[in-house]
Amino acid sequence: MTTPAGSPETKLPQNGPSAFDAHHPPQRDLLDDCVHCGFCLPTCPTYQLWGEEMDSPRGRIYLMDLAAKGEISLEGPFTEHIDRCLGCMACVTACPSGVQYDKLLESVRPQIERNVPREKSDKLFRDAIFALFPYKRRLRAAAVPGALYQKVRATRLGRRVLPRILDKLPARLAATESLLPPVQLKEAFARLPVYTPAVGERRARVALLSGCVQDVFFHRVNEATVRVLAAEGCDVVVPRDQQCCGALELHAGRESGALARARRTIARFESLDVDTIVTNVAGCGSSMKDYAHLLADDPEWAERAAAFSARVRDVHEVLADLEPRAPRHPIRGRVAYHDACHLGHAQKVRAQPRAVLRSIPDLELLDLPEAELCCGSAGIYNMVAPEAAADLGARKAANVRSVDPDIIVTANPGCLLQIGKHLTGSETDPERAPVPLLHPVQLLDASIRGTVVPRT
Repeated sequence: MTTPAGSPETKLPQNGPSAFDAHHPPQRDLLDDCVHCGFCLPTCPTYQLWGEEMDSPRGRIYLMDLAAKGEISLEGPFTEHIDRCLGCMACVTACPSGVQYDKLLESVRPQIERNVPREKSDKLFRDAIFALFPYKRRLRAAAVPGALYQKVRATRLGRRVLPRILDKLPARLAATESLLPPVQLKEAFARLPVYTPAVGERRARVALLSGCVQDVFFHRVNEATVRVLAAEGCDVVVPRDQQCCGALELHAGRESGALARARRTIARFESLDVDTIVTNVAGCGSSMKDYAHLLADDPEWAERAAAFSARVRDVHEVLADLEPRAPRHPIRGRVAYHDACHLGHAQKVRAQPRAVLRSIPDLELLDLPEAELCCGSAGIYNMVAPEAAADLGARKAANVRSVDPDIIVTANPGCLLQIGKHLTGSETDPERAPVPLLHPVQLLDASIRGTVVPRT
Protein backbone atom coordinates (compact mmCIF):
# COMPACT_ATOMS: atom_id res chain seq x y z
CA MET A 1 0.00 0.00 0.00
CA THR A 2 1.30 3.42 -0.94
CA THR A 3 1.29 5.89 1.93
CA PRO A 4 -0.39 9.10 0.73
CA ALA A 5 1.22 12.46 1.23
CA GLY A 6 0.21 13.91 4.55
CA SER A 7 0.70 10.62 6.41
CA PRO A 8 2.66 10.73 9.69
CA GLU A 9 5.87 10.24 7.71
CA THR A 10 5.29 13.32 5.53
CA LYS A 11 3.38 15.77 7.71
CA LEU A 12 3.03 19.20 6.19
CA PRO A 13 3.78 22.42 8.07
CA GLN A 14 1.28 25.22 8.54
CA ASN A 15 1.77 27.22 5.34
CA GLY A 16 -0.99 29.76 5.68
CA PRO A 17 -4.24 30.66 7.40
CA SER A 18 -6.63 27.76 7.86
CA ALA A 19 -9.38 27.51 5.26
CA PHE A 20 -11.81 26.79 8.09
CA ASP A 21 -13.53 29.53 10.04
CA ALA A 22 -13.14 29.77 13.81
CA HIS A 23 -16.43 28.07 14.70
CA HIS A 24 -15.74 24.41 15.50
CA PRO A 25 -13.11 23.58 12.86
CA PRO A 26 -11.89 19.96 12.79
CA GLN A 27 -9.72 19.37 15.85
CA ARG A 28 -6.01 18.90 15.24
CA ASP A 29 -5.74 15.92 17.61
CA LEU A 30 -8.55 14.13 15.77
CA LEU A 31 -6.92 14.75 12.40
CA ASP A 32 -3.59 13.44 13.70
CA ASP A 33 -5.19 10.22 15.01
CA CYS A 34 -5.40 8.86 11.46
CA VAL A 35 -2.29 6.84 10.55
CA HIS A 36 -3.55 6.15 7.00
CA CYS A 37 -3.45 2.38 7.51
CA GLY A 38 -6.24 1.60 5.04
CA PHE A 39 -8.41 -0.63 7.24
CA CYS A 40 -11.32 1.68 6.41
CA LEU A 41 -11.09 1.15 2.66
CA PRO A 42 -13.04 -2.13 2.32
CA THR A 43 -15.95 -0.70 4.31
CA CYS A 44 -16.18 2.71 2.60
CA PRO A 45 -19.01 2.75 0.04
CA THR A 46 -17.57 5.45 -2.19
CA TYR A 47 -14.09 3.94 -2.21
CA GLN A 48 -15.66 0.62 -3.16
CA LEU A 49 -17.50 2.33 -6.02
CA TRP A 50 -14.64 4.34 -7.48
CA GLY A 51 -11.35 3.28 -5.88
CA GLU A 52 -10.43 6.96 -5.56
CA GLU A 53 -8.15 7.81 -2.62
CA MET A 54 -9.84 11.14 -1.96
CA ASP A 55 -13.19 9.36 -1.78
CA SER A 56 -11.98 7.23 1.13
CA PRO A 57 -12.05 8.22 4.82
CA ARG A 58 -8.28 8.59 5.05
CA GLY A 59 -8.26 10.62 1.82
CA ARG A 60 -10.94 12.95 3.15
CA ILE A 61 -9.00 13.34 6.40
CA TYR A 62 -5.94 14.23 4.31
CA LEU A 63 -8.01 16.93 2.57
CA MET A 64 -9.16 18.26 5.94
CA ASP A 65 -5.54 18.38 7.07
CA LEU A 66 -4.53 20.31 3.94
CA ALA A 67 -7.37 22.79 4.43
CA ALA A 68 -6.51 23.24 8.11
CA LYS A 69 -2.89 24.03 7.14
CA GLY A 70 -3.85 26.55 4.49
CA GLU A 71 -2.75 24.37 1.57
CA ILE A 72 -6.15 24.24 -0.15
CA SER A 73 -9.45 26.12 -0.02
CA LEU A 74 -12.85 24.66 0.76
CA GLU A 75 -14.17 25.33 -2.74
CA GLY A 76 -13.88 22.84 -5.56
CA PRO A 77 -12.37 19.39 -4.92
CA PHE A 78 -12.61 19.66 -1.13
CA THR A 79 -16.37 20.21 -1.17
CA GLU A 80 -16.83 17.69 -3.98
CA HIS A 81 -15.19 14.84 -2.06
CA ILE A 82 -16.83 15.70 1.27
CA ASP A 83 -20.24 15.89 -0.43
CA ARG A 84 -19.65 12.42 -1.88
CA CYS A 85 -19.33 10.94 1.63
CA LEU A 86 -22.50 9.19 2.79
CA GLY A 87 -21.68 9.69 6.47
CA CYS A 88 -22.39 6.00 7.08
CA MET A 89 -19.63 5.71 9.75
CA ALA A 90 -18.59 2.22 8.66
CA CYS A 91 -15.02 3.51 8.79
CA VAL A 92 -15.45 4.34 12.49
CA THR A 93 -16.38 0.73 13.17
CA ALA A 94 -13.48 -0.60 11.08
CA CYS A 95 -10.72 1.73 12.35
CA PRO A 96 -8.22 0.00 14.71
CA SER A 97 -6.85 3.39 15.81
CA GLY A 98 -10.17 4.77 17.03
CA VAL A 99 -10.23 7.66 14.56
CA GLN A 100 -13.36 9.72 15.19
CA TYR A 101 -14.24 10.36 11.57
CA ASP A 102 -17.84 11.02 12.65
CA LYS A 103 -16.74 14.03 14.71
CA LEU A 104 -14.49 15.27 11.89
CA LEU A 105 -17.28 15.07 9.32
CA GLU A 106 -19.70 16.65 11.77
CA SER A 107 -17.38 19.67 12.08
CA VAL A 108 -16.53 19.97 8.37
CA ARG A 109 -19.96 19.83 6.75
CA PRO A 110 -21.19 22.99 8.51
CA GLN A 111 -17.98 24.72 7.38
CA ILE A 112 -18.95 23.97 3.78
CA GLU A 113 -22.55 25.08 4.26
CA ARG A 114 -21.40 28.39 5.78
CA ASN A 115 -18.46 29.19 3.53
CA VAL A 116 -18.95 27.59 0.12
CA PRO A 117 -21.65 29.02 -2.17
CA ARG A 118 -23.54 26.26 -3.94
CA GLU A 119 -24.76 26.40 -7.51
CA LYS A 120 -28.25 27.86 -7.68
CA SER A 121 -29.94 24.63 -8.76
CA ASP A 122 -28.16 22.65 -6.05
CA LYS A 123 -29.09 25.17 -3.37
CA LEU A 124 -32.73 25.31 -4.48
CA PHE A 125 -33.03 21.53 -4.46
CA ARG A 126 -31.52 21.21 -0.99
CA ASP A 127 -33.61 24.09 0.33
CA ALA A 128 -36.75 22.39 -1.01
CA ILE A 129 -35.87 19.16 0.83
CA PHE A 130 -35.44 20.96 4.13
CA ALA A 131 -38.54 23.05 3.59
CA LEU A 132 -40.59 19.83 3.49
CA PHE A 133 -39.20 16.79 5.29
CA PRO A 134 -38.73 18.15 8.85
CA TYR A 135 -42.36 19.33 8.99
CA LYS A 136 -45.17 16.88 9.68
CA ARG A 137 -47.93 19.25 8.59
CA ARG A 138 -46.25 19.93 5.27
CA LEU A 139 -45.64 16.22 4.75
CA ARG A 140 -49.30 15.50 5.42
CA ALA A 141 -50.30 18.21 2.95
CA ALA A 142 -47.92 16.70 0.39
CA ALA A 143 -49.44 13.27 1.01
CA VAL A 144 -52.72 14.35 -0.63
CA PRO A 145 -51.32 14.99 -4.13
CA GLY A 146 -48.93 12.09 -3.54
CA ALA A 147 -51.81 9.68 -3.03
CA LEU A 148 -53.58 11.04 -6.13
CA TYR A 149 -50.39 10.71 -8.16
CA GLN A 150 -49.94 7.09 -7.12
CA LYS A 151 -53.51 6.30 -8.14
CA VAL A 152 -52.89 7.83 -11.56
CA ARG A 153 -49.57 5.97 -11.85
CA ALA A 154 -51.38 2.66 -11.28
CA THR A 155 -53.83 3.20 -14.13
CA ARG A 156 -53.26 1.89 -17.65
CA LEU A 157 -52.81 5.44 -18.93
CA GLY A 158 -50.39 6.26 -16.12
CA ARG A 159 -48.28 3.18 -16.79
CA ARG A 160 -48.06 4.15 -20.46
CA VAL A 161 -47.49 7.91 -20.19
CA LEU A 162 -45.67 8.58 -16.91
CA PRO A 163 -42.47 6.61 -17.68
CA ARG A 164 -41.89 8.79 -20.74
CA ILE A 165 -42.33 11.93 -18.65
CA LEU A 166 -40.11 10.66 -15.87
CA ASP A 167 -37.34 9.81 -18.34
CA LYS A 168 -37.10 13.52 -19.15
CA LEU A 169 -36.81 14.69 -15.54
CA PRO A 170 -33.46 15.75 -14.07
CA ALA A 171 -31.77 12.86 -12.27
CA ARG A 172 -32.42 14.25 -8.81
CA LEU A 173 -36.14 14.76 -9.39
CA ALA A 174 -36.48 11.33 -10.97
CA ALA A 175 -34.71 9.74 -8.01
CA THR A 176 -36.96 11.57 -5.56
CA GLU A 177 -40.07 10.40 -7.42
CA SER A 178 -38.86 6.80 -7.40
CA LEU A 179 -38.47 6.91 -3.60
CA LEU A 180 -42.02 8.07 -2.94
CA PRO A 181 -43.41 5.71 -0.28
CA PRO A 182 -46.85 4.13 -0.64
CA VAL A 183 -49.24 6.85 0.50
CA GLN A 184 -52.36 5.99 2.48
CA LEU A 185 -54.12 9.15 3.58
CA LYS A 186 -55.83 7.48 6.54
CA GLU A 187 -52.45 6.61 8.00
CA ALA A 188 -50.76 9.87 6.96
CA PHE A 189 -53.27 11.85 9.02
CA ALA A 190 -53.55 9.38 11.91
CA ARG A 191 -52.37 10.27 15.40
CA LEU A 192 -50.86 8.04 18.04
CA PRO A 193 -52.56 8.06 21.44
CA VAL A 194 -50.89 10.44 23.86
CA TYR A 195 -50.88 7.73 26.53
CA THR A 196 -50.97 3.96 26.22
CA PRO A 197 -50.93 1.99 29.48
CA ALA A 198 -48.77 -1.07 30.04
CA VAL A 199 -50.39 -4.46 29.64
CA GLY A 200 -50.24 -6.10 33.04
CA GLU A 201 -47.76 -4.97 35.65
CA ARG A 202 -45.86 -1.85 34.62
CA ARG A 203 -42.12 -2.36 34.21
CA ALA A 204 -41.17 1.01 32.72
CA ARG A 205 -42.55 4.34 31.59
CA VAL A 206 -41.23 5.62 28.27
CA ALA A 207 -41.76 8.45 25.80
CA LEU A 208 -41.66 7.85 22.04
CA LEU A 209 -40.21 10.18 19.44
CA SER A 210 -42.71 9.67 16.63
CA GLY A 211 -40.54 11.24 13.91
CA CYS A 212 -41.45 13.17 10.77
CA VAL A 213 -41.37 10.94 7.69
CA GLN A 214 -41.76 8.01 10.07
CA ASP A 215 -45.03 9.24 11.54
CA VAL A 216 -46.60 10.33 8.24
CA PHE A 217 -45.51 7.62 5.81
CA PHE A 218 -44.57 4.80 8.20
CA HIS A 219 -47.26 5.31 10.80
CA ARG A 220 -47.79 1.55 11.06
CA VAL A 221 -44.28 1.23 12.45
CA ASN A 222 -45.09 3.71 15.20
CA GLU A 223 -48.34 1.93 15.98
CA ALA A 224 -46.50 -1.41 16.19
CA THR A 225 -43.84 0.18 18.42
CA VAL A 226 -46.44 1.45 20.89
CA ARG A 227 -48.25 -1.91 20.98
CA VAL A 228 -45.03 -3.89 21.51
CA LEU A 229 -43.75 -1.62 24.27
CA ALA A 230 -47.12 -1.75 26.03
CA ALA A 231 -47.29 -5.54 25.65
CA GLU A 232 -43.90 -5.80 27.32
CA GLY A 233 -45.00 -3.76 30.31
CA CYS A 234 -44.26 -0.15 29.35
CA ASP A 235 -46.48 2.86 29.78
CA VAL A 236 -45.97 4.79 26.54
CA VAL A 237 -46.25 8.58 26.30
CA VAL A 238 -46.26 10.27 22.88
CA PRO A 239 -46.22 14.07 23.15
CA ARG A 240 -48.64 15.40 20.56
CA ASP A 241 -46.76 18.67 19.96
CA GLN A 242 -43.28 17.20 19.42
CA GLN A 243 -41.36 18.38 16.36
CA CYS A 244 -38.42 17.25 14.21
CA CYS A 245 -35.32 16.21 16.18
CA GLY A 246 -32.97 17.85 13.65
CA ALA A 247 -31.22 14.68 12.48
CA LEU A 248 -31.68 15.29 8.76
CA GLU A 249 -30.27 18.83 8.96
CA LEU A 250 -27.45 17.78 11.27
CA HIS A 251 -26.20 15.07 8.91
CA ALA A 252 -26.31 17.54 6.01
CA GLY A 253 -24.27 20.21 7.81
CA ARG A 254 -27.14 22.61 8.50
CA GLU A 255 -25.93 23.18 12.01
CA SER A 256 -27.94 26.17 13.23
CA GLY A 257 -31.28 24.68 12.23
CA ALA A 258 -30.35 21.29 13.65
CA LEU A 259 -29.31 22.73 16.99
CA ALA A 260 -32.48 24.80 17.23
CA ARG A 261 -34.50 21.62 16.71
CA ALA A 262 -32.36 19.79 19.26
CA ARG A 263 -33.12 22.45 21.88
CA ARG A 264 -36.85 22.27 21.15
CA THR A 265 -36.80 18.48 21.42
CA ILE A 266 -34.96 18.60 24.74
CA ALA A 267 -37.38 21.20 26.09
CA ARG A 268 -40.39 19.12 25.06
CA PHE A 269 -39.23 15.79 26.49
CA GLU A 270 -37.15 16.73 29.53
CA SER A 271 -40.14 17.54 31.72
CA LEU A 272 -41.87 14.21 31.09
CA ASP A 273 -41.95 11.76 33.96
CA VAL A 274 -40.42 8.87 32.00
CA ASP A 275 -37.48 6.52 32.41
CA THR A 276 -36.46 6.46 28.76
CA ILE A 277 -36.93 8.39 25.53
CA VAL A 278 -37.38 5.78 22.82
CA THR A 279 -36.62 6.10 19.12
CA ASN A 280 -37.37 3.64 16.33
CA VAL A 281 -35.48 5.50 13.59
CA ALA A 282 -31.74 4.93 13.36
CA GLY A 283 -30.86 8.44 12.17
CA CYS A 284 -32.98 10.17 14.80
CA GLY A 285 -31.54 8.05 17.58
CA SER A 286 -27.93 8.68 16.64
CA SER A 287 -28.48 12.45 16.61
CA MET A 288 -30.43 12.54 19.87
CA LYS A 289 -27.77 10.49 21.63
CA ASP A 290 -25.25 13.06 20.38
CA TYR A 291 -27.03 16.16 21.71
CA ALA A 292 -24.70 16.19 24.71
CA HIS A 293 -21.69 16.60 22.42
CA LEU A 294 -23.41 19.01 20.03
CA LEU A 295 -24.42 21.40 22.81
CA ALA A 296 -21.43 20.85 25.09
CA ASP A 297 -20.22 24.46 24.77
CA ASP A 298 -23.65 26.03 25.25
CA PRO A 299 -23.78 27.07 28.92
CA GLU A 300 -27.58 27.17 28.97
CA TRP A 301 -28.11 23.80 27.31
CA ALA A 302 -25.04 21.63 27.97
CA GLU A 303 -26.27 20.06 31.19
CA ARG A 304 -29.82 19.66 29.90
CA ALA A 305 -28.55 18.06 26.69
CA ALA A 306 -26.37 15.60 28.61
CA ALA A 307 -29.29 14.58 30.81
CA PHE A 308 -31.52 14.18 27.75
CA SER A 309 -29.03 12.11 25.75
CA ALA A 310 -28.46 9.82 28.72
CA ARG A 311 -32.14 8.83 28.56
CA VAL A 312 -32.32 8.18 24.80
CA ARG A 313 -32.40 4.55 23.72
CA ASP A 314 -33.30 2.72 20.55
CA VAL A 315 -36.42 0.59 20.84
CA HIS A 316 -34.36 -2.58 20.34
CA GLU A 317 -32.17 -1.67 23.31
CA VAL A 318 -35.24 -1.26 25.49
CA LEU A 319 -36.81 -4.52 24.35
CA ALA A 320 -33.58 -6.51 24.62
CA ASP A 321 -33.16 -5.38 28.24
CA LEU A 322 -36.71 -6.40 29.15
CA GLU A 323 -37.09 -10.12 29.73
CA PRO A 324 -39.70 -11.11 27.10
CA ARG A 325 -43.06 -11.31 28.83
CA ALA A 326 -45.65 -11.19 26.08
CA PRO A 327 -46.14 -14.65 24.49
CA ARG A 328 -44.80 -14.96 20.93
CA HIS A 329 -46.58 -16.86 18.17
CA PRO A 330 -44.34 -18.63 15.64
CA ILE A 331 -43.41 -16.93 12.38
CA ARG A 332 -41.95 -19.42 9.96
CA GLY A 333 -39.69 -17.87 7.37
CA ARG A 334 -36.26 -16.68 6.39
CA VAL A 335 -35.78 -13.12 7.62
CA ALA A 336 -32.88 -10.99 6.35
CA TYR A 337 -31.77 -8.25 8.73
CA HIS A 338 -30.08 -5.16 7.27
CA ASP A 339 -28.05 -3.06 9.73
CA ALA A 340 -29.05 0.56 9.22
CA CYS A 341 -25.78 2.51 9.32
CA HIS A 342 -26.83 4.97 12.01
CA LEU A 343 -27.96 2.10 14.20
CA GLY A 344 -25.09 -0.35 13.66
CA HIS A 345 -22.15 2.00 13.07
CA ALA A 346 -23.19 5.24 14.79
CA GLN A 347 -25.06 3.81 17.80
CA LYS A 348 -23.24 0.45 17.95
CA VAL A 349 -26.61 -1.29 18.30
CA ARG A 350 -26.16 -4.58 16.48
CA ALA A 351 -26.82 -7.47 18.85
CA GLN A 352 -30.08 -6.12 20.28
CA PRO A 353 -32.19 -6.15 17.07
CA ARG A 354 -31.03 -9.68 16.38
CA ALA A 355 -31.88 -10.74 19.94
CA VAL A 356 -35.34 -9.22 19.58
CA LEU A 357 -35.93 -11.05 16.31
CA ARG A 358 -34.62 -14.34 17.68
CA SER A 359 -37.24 -14.17 20.44
CA ILE A 360 -39.80 -15.05 17.75
CA PRO A 361 -40.26 -18.84 17.52
CA ASP A 362 -39.44 -20.63 14.24
CA LEU A 363 -37.93 -17.52 12.66
CA GLU A 364 -34.68 -18.10 10.73
CA LEU A 365 -32.53 -14.97 10.93
CA LEU A 366 -30.16 -14.25 8.05
CA ASP A 367 -27.24 -11.85 7.87
CA LEU A 368 -26.40 -10.20 4.55
CA PRO A 369 -23.11 -10.34 2.65
CA GLU A 370 -21.21 -7.03 2.77
CA ALA A 371 -23.40 -6.08 5.72
CA GLU A 372 -21.10 -3.15 6.57
CA LEU A 373 -21.73 -1.36 3.25
CA CYS A 374 -24.39 1.35 3.16
CA CYS A 375 -27.47 0.80 1.00
CA GLY A 376 -27.11 4.32 -0.42
CA SER A 377 -29.98 5.99 1.42
CA ALA A 378 -27.96 8.03 3.94
CA GLY A 379 -30.41 10.79 4.81
CA ILE A 380 -30.79 12.91 1.68
CA TYR A 381 -27.91 11.23 -0.20
CA ASN A 382 -30.09 9.16 -2.52
CA MET A 383 -31.78 12.37 -3.65
CA VAL A 384 -28.74 14.65 -4.02
CA ALA A 385 -26.34 11.97 -5.38
CA PRO A 386 -28.72 9.64 -7.22
CA GLU A 387 -26.14 7.91 -9.45
CA ALA A 388 -23.87 6.78 -6.61
CA ALA A 389 -26.88 5.90 -4.46
CA ALA A 390 -28.33 3.81 -7.28
CA ASP A 391 -25.09 1.82 -7.62
CA LEU A 392 -25.06 1.14 -3.88
CA GLY A 393 -28.76 0.31 -3.85
CA ALA A 394 -28.34 -2.21 -6.66
CA ARG A 395 -25.40 -3.77 -4.83
CA LYS A 396 -27.41 -4.05 -1.61
CA ALA A 397 -30.38 -5.51 -3.47
CA ALA A 398 -28.13 -8.15 -5.04
CA ASN A 399 -26.82 -9.08 -1.59
CA VAL A 400 -30.37 -9.30 -0.27
CA ARG A 401 -31.47 -11.58 -3.12
CA SER A 402 -28.42 -13.79 -2.58
CA VAL A 403 -29.79 -15.07 0.75
CA ASP A 404 -33.29 -15.66 -0.68
CA PRO A 405 -35.30 -14.16 2.21
CA ASP A 406 -39.05 -14.36 2.76
CA ILE A 407 -38.99 -11.06 4.69
CA ILE A 408 -36.51 -8.18 4.93
CA VAL A 409 -36.28 -6.03 8.06
CA THR A 410 -34.35 -2.86 8.86
CA ALA A 411 -34.78 -0.06 11.38
CA ASN A 412 -34.73 3.06 9.22
CA PRO A 413 -37.36 4.43 6.82
CA GLY A 414 -34.77 5.58 4.30
CA CYS A 415 -33.29 2.09 4.12
CA LEU A 416 -36.74 0.55 3.64
CA LEU A 417 -37.43 2.87 0.70
CA GLN A 418 -33.98 2.49 -0.86
CA ILE A 419 -33.85 -1.30 -0.66
CA GLY A 420 -37.46 -1.62 -1.76
CA LYS A 421 -36.82 0.57 -4.79
CA HIS A 422 -33.90 -1.50 -6.01
CA LEU A 423 -35.44 -4.87 -5.27
CA THR A 424 -38.55 -3.90 -7.21
CA GLY A 425 -36.60 -2.36 -10.04
CA SER A 426 -34.49 -5.46 -10.53
CA GLU A 427 -37.12 -8.16 -10.03
CA THR A 428 -36.51 -10.91 -12.59
CA ASP A 429 -39.36 -13.26 -11.63
CA PRO A 430 -42.72 -11.57 -12.35
CA GLU A 431 -44.58 -14.52 -10.87
CA ARG A 432 -42.97 -14.10 -7.46
CA ALA A 433 -44.70 -11.85 -4.94
CA PRO A 434 -42.64 -8.88 -3.72
CA VAL A 435 -40.69 -9.58 -0.55
CA PRO A 436 -42.16 -7.67 2.42
CA LEU A 437 -39.91 -4.96 3.86
CA LEU A 438 -40.62 -4.20 7.50
CA HIS A 439 -39.26 -2.61 10.63
CA PRO A 440 -38.26 -5.33 13.14
CA VAL A 441 -40.92 -4.17 15.62
CA GLN A 442 -43.60 -4.86 13.01
CA LEU A 443 -42.52 -8.48 12.89
CA LEU A 444 -42.43 -8.72 16.68
CA ASP A 445 -45.84 -7.06 16.87
CA ALA A 446 -47.29 -9.63 14.47
CA SER A 447 -45.78 -12.43 16.56
CA ILE A 448 -47.17 -11.08 19.83
CA ARG A 449 -50.62 -10.48 18.38
CA GLY A 450 -50.68 -13.69 16.38
CA THR A 451 -51.65 -11.86 13.20
CA VAL A 452 -50.60 -12.20 9.59
CA VAL A 453 -47.22 -10.60 8.84
CA PRO A 454 -47.92 -7.23 7.16
CA ARG A 455 -46.69 -6.62 3.61
CA THR A 456 -45.33 -3.12 4.38
